[in-house]
Amino acid sequence: MQFGLKSCVTSLFGRMKYQVVRATNLVVSSIKFLNSLNNEFLRPDIYYVNPKWSQSRLFKKFISLLPTSVSWYGAYMVNAYPLDMSQYKRLFNSSRIPKLNKDELFTNEWGRHLLVMRNGHFYVFDVLDPGGNILHPSEIQAQLIYILQDADRLPEFSLCYLTTEDRNTWAAVRQQLLEAGNEDNLQKIDSAVFCLCLDNISLKNDTELSHCMLHGRGFNRWFDKSFSLIITSDGTAGVNFEHSWGDGVAVLRFVNEVYRNSTRHPAIVPHSSPAALSATKCERLEFKLNDSIQSAINAARMKFEETNEKISVRMFEFRKFGKEFLVKQKLSPDAVFQLACQMTAYRQFGKIISSYEACSTAAFKHGRTETIRPTSILTKQCSRAFVEERICTFLFYLGKGFDRHLFALKHLSVSRGDPMPELFLDSAYQKLNHIILSTSTLHSPAVHLGGFGPVVPDGFGIGYNVFDTWVGCNTTGYLNRELQEFLRCLEYSLTDILDVLEGRPLV
Repeated sequence: MQFGLKSCVTSLFGRMKYQVVRATNLVVSSIKFLNSLNNEFLRPDIYYVNPKWSQSRLFKKFISLLPTSVSWYGAYMVNAYPLDMSQYKRLFNSSRIPKLNKDELFTNEWGRHLLVMRNGHFYVFDVLDPGGNILHPSEIQAQLIYILQDADRLPEFSLCYLTTEDRNTWAAVRQQLLEAGNEDNLQKIDSAVFCLCLDNISLKNDTELSHCMLHGRGFNRWFDKSFSLIITSDGTAGVNFEHSWGDGVAVLRFVNEVYRNSTRHPAIVPHSSPAALSATKCERLEFKLNDSIQSAINAARMKFEETNEKISVRMFEFRKFGKEFLVKQKLSPDAVFQLACQMTAYRQFGKIISSYEACSTAAFKHGRTETIRPTSILTKQCSRAFVEERICTFLFYLGKGFDRHLFALKHLSVSRGDPMPELFLDSAYQKLNHIILSTSTLHSPAVHLGGFGPVVPDGFGIGYNVFDTWVGCNTTGYLNRELQEFLRCLEYSLTDILDVLEGRPLV
């Protein structure tokens, strides 16, 4: 999954300096966030039913005066509910290690170094001293300048492509890398605070931005890291994160705070001078590659490039109404967009199809997500769907969904070696889980766009937002013609909804 950050306001200056300044500021702000997390200074995640009261100064003052043991009672009194934050421990110093049939989530909280990628080369340098204090920003700036100057050409074989491979294939090749004497280098990658990708490219539009943050050109990404901070030559920034350890809510909180801190309190400015440092403080990782490993890299590269050619990205904007209009109509903006997607699918395919919307269950300990199923009998009846979608969404937030429960039962049966229950072999269950429309919405003032790939070959990945005065989505798919037709039908569907709400006859 990816988020493209909004641009920061700055004067014009050289391309390399633009990239270095944005990278330095975002790295410094990221480490500040890490230190706040480690020292337990990070504000808790809270769901506010009535934000006007529970986010007020009076409420915060009231809570601060209560003993810690009972402070949550005070929050409940005004419908403010603390959310689980256990995912945050995997945000930093973490990687997904490929293993046969089942990967391993690895975290080394003692790692003090940053992984930097440039033109397919790997570099590491410490961003924290032994006491946990962040390096001076001018030192980080100097290290990044050195890396940009040193990595002037692409390697013949980029290990990065291996992280895009089938997981069992990658697990076997990783074992070969370990046996070839690359254990120390892989350990440094896995335990790095996070991955910073300095891309040698400037972006022309939002479509290129989405492609860059979603998959890039492959050779300058390590997709196994918990997240990668990506910065292009023109200073455009974004985040790509691996999904097994956590969800968008945790990453979005990180993105929001890092963006806000780096723009309001930049550690350096365009005219800041880098520190005078020895190049020995920055280590370039060199790998030992035998013929078998090189062959595996080439195979992974060809598969990545073939898949990369198939994926299409399209931006969509509907400017006739937005959140403000729908709220005045006493409608849920999210329900209206989901209804529009169902109408769109019916208009395009002639039938209602399986759809998916992720919903956080962080109200529970170690909660991840549950599935909201927009596809139902009610979506065929627009007048009822406007009301019922809102009620169903609230029930799923309360943990009343069925998808994760059935998922757990299915895999429990597999792990015990039991015969597969007939329910999971039923054609209706198979059809339900062939998700054509995979949707997700996360709003942030720091994020320009977000998105993800489709989960099935004939499906669409829809990252959407209902803004105050307009509706927009970043949509991906492997079938370009069908993707364009879907967005054309979505335009018709939203227009139909507007016509009904304003009392005009459908034409």
